[in-house]
Amino acid sequence: MRKRIFVKLMFVFLLVIGVAAIATQLTVRKVWRRSLHEQIERNLKEKTVMFAHRVDADRQHSLADITSQEGQSAGARATVIDPTGKVLADSEADPATVENASQQREFARALAGQVGVEERLSKTVDVPFLYVAAPVSGGAVRLAYPLAEIETTDRPLLLALLWGSLAAVSLALLIATAASQYVAWRLQKIVQFAERLAAGDLTAKIASSSSDEIGQVAAALDKTARRIEEGYVRVENNQRELETLLNSMQDAVIAVDSAGRVQWANRGMDRLLLRPPRLNAPLVDSVRDPDFLTAIHDAARDQLVTSARSNTIAAGRTFDVTAAPMPGGGAVAVIRDLTETARMEKSRRDFIANVSHELRTPLTSIHGYTETLLDSPLADSHVRDFLEIIRKNGARMSRLTEDLLTLARVESGEQRFEVEPVSSDELLQDALESFRETARSHGVDLKIDASCPTQVNADREAIHQIFSNLIENALKYASSGNKLILGARTVEKGVEFSVEDFGPGIASGHLPRLFERFYRVDKARSRESGGTGLGLAIAKHIVLAHGGTIRAESELNHGSTFLFTLPQHIPGAA
Repeated sequence: MRKRIFVKLMFVFLLVIGVAAIATQLTVRKVWRRSLHEQIERNLKEKTVMFAHRVDADRQHSLADITSQEGQSAGARATVIDPTGKVLADSEADPATVENASQQREFARALAGQVGVEERLSKTVDVPFLYVAAPVSGGAVRLAYPLAEIETTDRPLLLALLWGSLAAVSLALLIATAASQYVAWRLQKIVQFAERLAAGDLTAKIASSSSDEIGQVAAALDKTARRIEEGYVRVENNQRELETLLNSMQDAVIAVDSAGRVQWANRGMDRLLLRPPRLNAPLVDSVRDPDFLTAIHDAARDQLVTSARSNTIAAGRTFDVTAAPMPGGGAVAVIRDLTETARMEKSRRDFIANVSHELRTPLTSIHGYTETLLDSPLADSHVRDFLEIIRKNGARMSRLTEDLLTLARVESGEQRFEVEPVSSDELLQDALESFRETARSHGVDLKIDASCPTQVNADREAIHQIFSNLIENALKYASSGNKLILGARTVEKGVEFSVEDFGPGIASGHLPRLFERFYRVDKARSRESGGTGLGLAIAKHIVLAHGGTIRAESELNHGSTFLFTLPQHIPGAA
């Protein structure tokens, strides 16, 4: 490195000084004049460009002050014009008295976006001037430098230049040697620092107190190394905290990259698989469950959170899988063991179904004997009142047990639906024919407002039960509106059915919980009407079993609308 720098520095010094000395001796005055002229032109160009930059950037001084200062600093006449050639400022004349300069060739080139250079005789002082113009925002600037000093150059100056050049050549050898060794030493320190940094030694430093360019580079590299070290420490701390947090979770967590290779897994995953998954190996080598693999793949491909249910990751256990995409590609999955939850849920459903089934017989007996006693002429009025109360409550309990059995069968999947293509119009007409008279007895006009012929995949009886629950609900709580409207419209990938009433409406706080079992907006009125609180829950589970959705929209004093969707029938699809 020292040799290369030494040779380059020596070459530059010798070339410049040697060319200058030889040219001066061979061409004497002519070459010297040309060299001086070029130097003046070059300096004037630089000063003109600096002048233009200051005009564009300086907002603290007036244009006249800038022009005066730049003209004085350059030892030249400074001028500023606008795009039309009008003089805006001049360091040696009143702008109002100076003629339009747009036709002067240096200004014409500057207004065209280039640096213009022109040499000509001044009409005012009869002295040759060198003019250099440069573009600025909204016009151009120019410096005019008198060339009269070239005429004063004489032979003693040329001789002095020759001797000076010879002395400079000698001195250049010494300067180049010292400079190359010093620069090479400083650069070698930077190279050593970079090598230590590349090897992973983040404590490496460059001891440099100089403020020149090399010193600035050294300081910047030192600062970069410190920030890298601090960032690395933060990343390590965050990683340890994250690992501690994930390892403390009971749920299993595993992360894969975009190629499906395992990148990380917590201890819960190790316990689930009975052995740690191999890092940087395909996920399928550790987990063979297709539902789990599909969820991971879909999350990474579609960049969406994906859920799935798995029964084969571990024998005899049920898991809920939630996979989410990672910003850099790949996905992370959380596996939650639902075995105990599913067992308890099944136990709850079985208990409700068994209790409801066992209650049917005694309730039927109570209801039958009560009606028999009511039909007997021996009962007096007080006894009849008591018997009527027993009959009404027995009937309510019978309805409750029937609804509980229905809900349990739908929730558990025990009830099988005969799904077939059905026209949406037919489902609406069936509901209208079945409940028109019931609605009329409540003083409510039931009608169809909108329909569509689109076919849906549905079980007729199950959908009839949904309409039954929704219409009975509306008749109990919203009959004051005097009309009830059924409708259907085509939506994306399905048909949306609606039951709209014009009753008192439901407060927004109740809407999220309407489809929970036993949830009642008006508990007292529900008991008076004989409702069980299970109608909407049954409707919800039937819709979900069909692959649809159900919701409610309402506003106080503006009625309510219950809407559910069913999937559209696609001919030829499974």
